[in-house]
Amino acid sequence: MSVEAEPGAIRVAARSTARGARCPGCRGWSERVHGSYQRHPAHLPAAGKSVVLTLTVRRFLCDDRGCPRQTFAEQVSGLTKPYAHRTERQRSTLARIALALAGRAGARLAHLLGMNAGRDTLLRLIRALPDPDRPTPRVLGVDDFAFRKGHTYGTILIDIDTHQPIDVLPDREAATLARWLADHPGVEVICRDRSTAYADGARTGAPDAEHCADRWHLFHNLVEAVEKTVIRHRALLPEPEPPDDRPTVTAEDVQDAVSTTRTTAAPRMSGRISDRTRERHQAIHELHGHGHSLRGIAAQLGLARNTVRRFLRAATADDLLVGKWTGRTSILDPHKPYVHQRWAEGCTTARRLFQELRDRGYTGGESVVKEYVRQLRDTFPRADRPLRRHPSVREVTSWITRHPDRIADHQAEHLSTILDRCPELEKTAHHVRAFAELMSRRHGVQLEEWMSKVQADD
Repeated sequence: MSVEAEPGAIRVAARSTARGARCPGCRGWSERVHGSYQRHPAHLPAAGKSVVLTLTVRRFLCDDRGCPRQTFAEQVSGLTKPYAHRTERQRSTLARIALALAGRAGARLAHLLGMNAGRDTLLRLIRALPDPDRPTPRVLGVDDFAFRKGHTYGTILIDIDTHQPIDVLPDREAATLARWLADHPGVEVICRDRSTAYADGARTGAPDAEHCADRWHLFHNLVEAVEKTVIRHRALLPEPEPPDDRPTVTAEDVQDAVSTTRTTAAPRMSGRISDRTRERHQAIHELHGHGHSLRGIAAQLGLARNTVRRFLRAATADDLLVGKWTGRTSILDPHKPYVHQRWAEGCTTARRLFQELRDRGYTGGESVVKEYVRQLRDTFPRADRPLRRHPSVREVTSWITRHPDRIADHQAEHLSTILDRCPELEKTAHHVRAFAELMSRRHGVQLEEWMSKVQADD
């Protein structure tokens, strides 16, 4: 045996001193050496350095002629196993890391400790561990979980006294649970949810067991009941709108404003089309001033004679530009009175107006409606009120069922305002606080009284 220390590594060479070994097939003793070879199992690091182990092992001949093995290799007790690339100490250490941290995190920690092991290796070590021998619990917890949410579900069994998982069932069928309970007699109390399958399976597999619900499921059922109550009174959740002191706007007012703006519209002063129109107007008038005919101007500028004639009739380019945008017809014209009416009623969303117009036979595109709505906003601006976000049903349910110490001040103030407007929700909040007090102090004898009060308040 030899030990050599190198920078970053410790090399250890060792061999077994036993005279012989037992055959793993027939358990017979043999001292006849057939040969030897070297194994290099990975070992635990020492003092921050990796340990390189070179172990010389012998191969023995089996003396039993009826044994299917003719030769076998010796194993060092507590150090090696057949076909293992790791020592037992490193394997057990990695198994503990895998149990504590699982795959990815365990692999990172193992690498920091000087042991190379991937996440799949750690998961294989967990699967290779024998199942612990747990006694049948007196109080058994039964609940479902998802292997793949929305598709495949299983059942987990938990010892309520120790809070440790006992077993995992492949599905959540009544027959599977009943079969497990029949194979594990001794369960006195079954803690479950309101699932019909679990109820039937528990009654079949353990007919003498008492059924109950755990605290989480009780509070979960309470939250569902509160949410249904809030939904029935959702109309009272938003704050009442203050009176509208703005003057009433009619469709005629919108039409008059649009018409006034159209008649007083100024020509467009910039842009690709307007710049080109001004350049052509100037060039045509200059050529006409030098004595060129309409045909000659059209040939020189590449324009039609009617276009040249129209430019010559316009004293200024602004006359052409104003007519360009104010005299055009639009596919939206037959529907504009309806748009003006809806605008006066307060509908100023282009998307909604487009959907309504399409139902009324409008065949144009949404961009045309958006452009006209933009013109209406510029022509007839509205002093819209700032939008206020109203609490949702889920938020109000959370405020009612949450512990008072875990709700923010502004949420508590908002909830108080809602409860003042809705006496039914005020009664609901009172019953929730009473139930939470009953559960936290474990006053189960008062449950019947609490239920009577709730039923009396309807």
